[in-house]
Amino acid sequence: MMLALENIETFYGPSQALHGVSLEIGEGEMVALLGRNGMGKTTTVRSICNLSQPKRGTIRFSGTETKGLPAYKVARLGIGLVPEGRRCFPNLSVWENLVATERAGSWTLEKVYDLFPRLKERANQSAQTLSGGEQQMLAVGRALMTNPKLLILDEATEGLAPLIRQEIWSAIRTLKAAGQATLIIDKTLKELLPIADRCVILEKGRDVWTGTPDALSADRDLQDRFLGV
Repeated sequence: MMLALENIETFYGPSQALHGVSLEIGEGEMVALLGRNGMGKTTTVRSICNLSQPKRGTIRFSGTETKGLPAYKVARLGIGLVPEGRRCFPNLSVWENLVATERAGSWTLEKVYDLFPRLKERANQSAQTLSGGEQQMLAVGRALMTNPKLLILDEATEGLAPLIRQEIWSAIRTLKAAGQATLIIDKTLKELLPIADRCVILEKGRDVWTGTPDALSADRDLQDRFLGV
């Protein structure tokens, strides 16, 4: 198993955000992490990356126990994060944003440009001049340039115009076809369920359901109870 979380408990000061979250992601798997707002999805991502260090539980990535490692060392193990809010380097050009994170591997600048042709068109523009959707493409491309074993997408399509959103989903389907292991957080079940291998639902900082997309799609009561859709 590439990534294994077992009984993770994470706090913000005295406030406990995660109450024993467990999940697994295997080689080439795309796992959807679902739940309403405020249920612990982003905290789970932050815990995986050690941006918020869990107080209890274990996280193993590619056979390495990551608890206690600084976040940059976790990233170097092979985790590429596309955080909520994009967080591109605003004063750097598109090209500079991409090559700043470059590591050797199958993902090259030209492959990222093939995935997102808009980025090649805007290679010399500063990131702050891009539209929100273009910045999201840049954030995904920047993560891919690290050649991650695991890609984490935290609300990669949220708040985007429909046309741009479809371009992002098309890229995600391409990543799925290429066997890129991915943990994805998104609310758009129509797009997400056909490409996910497994789904994990969080409720109040606990993993309350794990199963196949088909099982989730067929269970309207489950969706209403935990997802509000």
